[in-house]
Amino acid sequence: MITVKPIIIDNYPFMAISVQLPKTNLLAVASDKGYIMCGALDVMLLNEKLQDRGIIAGRAVGVRTIEQLLEAPLESVTIAAEEAGITVGMTGKEALLKMR
Repeated sequence: MITVKPIIIDNYPFMAISVQLPKTNLLAVASDKGYIMCGALDVMLLNEKLQDRGIIAGRAVGVRTIEQLLEAPLESVTIAAEEAGITVGMTGKEALLKMR
């Protein structure tokens, strides 16, 4: 099942996406500028093969719900995210507010 729903963080709109797959869930929360995602996000791929796209993204591991993704510290971020002031250790929610 795929669930897409709007969420509001500090009065700013974001889109939460959850894809339920056998034995795992894919989780992401996005703005118009970037996104955070669960451990399935390949930050190295974005930094190496797709660097020219300037994708602003962060990855949190060990999360199973959108709520956990928002509260978890980011384990890795893209180069473009670092340039936008998003750092490893920042919560998903803090990173998203820098993507608004």
